[in-house]
Amino acid sequence: MKLLSTLLAAAIATLGFASGAAADEVVVYSARIEQLIKPMFDAYTKQTGTTIKFVTDKEGPLLEKLKAEGANTPADMLITVDAGNLWQAAQEGLLRPVNSPVLGANVPPHLRDPNNLWFGLSVRARTIFFNKKNVKPEELSTYEDLASPKWKNRLCLRTSKKVYNQSLVAMMIEEHGEAKTEQIVKGWVNNLATDVFSDDSKMLEAVGAGQCDIGIANTYYYGRLIEKKPNLPIGIFWANQKTGGVHVNVSGAGVTKHAKNPAGAQKLIEWLSSEQAQNLYTDSGMEYPVNPKVKADPVLVGWGNFKPNVINVSKAGELQAVAVKLMDRAGYK
Repeated sequence: MKLLSTLLAAAIATLGFASGAAADEVVVYSARIEQLIKPMFDAYTKQTGTTIKFVTDKEGPLLEKLKAEGANTPADMLITVDAGNLWQAAQEGLLRPVNSPVLGANVPPHLRDPNNLWFGLSVRARTIFFNKKNVKPEELSTYEDLASPKWKNRLCLRTSKKVYNQSLVAMMIEEHGEAKTEQIVKGWVNNLATDVFSDDSKMLEAVGAGQCDIGIANTYYYGRLIEKKPNLPIGIFWANQKTGGVHVNVSGAGVTKHAKNPAGAQKLIEWLSSEQAQNLYTDSGMEYPVNPKVKADPVLVGWGNFKPNVINVSKAGELQAVAVKLMDRAGYK
């Protein structure tokens, strides 16, 4: 009897340890690369003792992995970029709603899912860049104006295959309607100086080299390029300041539907949105914090303040398929 009691006590102790270990571990699937997320996770582990295991990959394979694993997934949390991808994850039923007053206070309503399935953690601004030798800032105004004949053979664009441009066009559809947006996109195509580029960096280098005079890119690409090549004559212009504001998107996170440690995942997302962690999350990627109480990196502050578009970024996902078809009809490759 004594032996049985001893074995039972040992079993209970073992179960308790296993349960405790699971509660102190969060598994993350991340579309953000390791060098951007590992320092944050290390800081969180140091502060809380929580172990974080993570897998990094492109957003598409990660979503497929979550779908294939179903209830057996080890993932507690998904981090990815672009609201379109987060919206897609929610539509696929891969995320669970989170009721968190902390996230409600730290993440503005237009930067999170209306049903609390995901939350933005950094802001990515997509605006206009120009060659300082060939263009004066006062000549610029809006994304829509880039369709004007005055920019004939002077515009460079990244490919329409990239989700960042699909999200931009989706938000324009929400603001202007499909017919007007298609007219604008056709105007962009008519004004192209050369074929579309595979990424924002190559497009910005073309602007700097004078191959074209203007282009649209995410600001962190500009920051990284200017850091390496400070003499490139590229200027940043905040688009649509007298109308709807600069197009913004997010990187963000959600708790997976089949999370084994949903409470731990929620605490981690809450911490990432906190004043303490926001600079750690945003500065390494040259992005803007979502938490309005946190100041951006001084380099970004030096680019000046801007008015963002405050249409909920979930529209980028809802209207993405419509945007892709529209861009195809407009001849935007």
